[in-house]
Amino acid sequence: MKFKLLAPLLLLFIMVSIKMKAQNRPDKLYSMSGIGFAFPMGKTSDYFKPKFSTSLGLNLGLGNGGLFLYPKASLHAFTYNQITPSAGYTYTLQKGRATTYLLNVALGYRKIVNKWAFYGFAGAGGGFILTPQATVNTSTLQVTQDNKSNGLGIAEGGLGIEYNIGGANLFVETSYMYGFSKIQNRAFNTVPISVGIKPNLSKLLSKLK
Repeated sequence: MKFKLLAPLLLLFIMVSIKMKAQNRPDKLYSMSGIGFAFPMGKTSDYFKPKFSTSLGLNLGLGNGGLFLYPKASLHAFTYNQITPSAGYTYTLQKGRATTYLLNVALGYRKIVNKWAFYGFAGAGGGFILTPQATVNTSTLQVTQDNKSNGLGIAEGGLGIEYNIGGANLFVETSYMYGFSKIQNRAFNTVPISVGIKPNLSKLLSKLK
């Protein structure tokens, strides 16, 4: 699974929104892209350290109130310090790189106050985390590294704040992400914090009509 393969899914949401009956709200459809860090919490910090994060998603308005649907793909990169070897391996790998490929669908609520907007959301999803592992050949003095795929389901809840700059909103968002599977016999918990931009696709689509 590649992060860019989520583009067809996002395009589908856009096509659905075009066919929906017009709604009297200024935030009918946003795309979002953000960058930041995901900070491991609790025992997750025993084996993960933050590197960087990226996210891509949509905010699709529901009805005439502040409710919106929030599908989001998250790629979090961590420094990985293995505690115990994987099954069939002898050595632990240090200062490797682990990467998440996670898709979450949440329900949110946005309150707009002049140029500012405040929102919260909660949802669930899943995906996998790639963690590296190494084999050492002592006779040839070579190290072979490969990746282990760790599937997991997630629950996520968060808050955000936006500032309108015309055809787009700047945003800061934080959330708490809980994984239902364990890595290194420890739970996966992290707090992603991201900043980015949300272009207002509603305005763009209205101009194309």
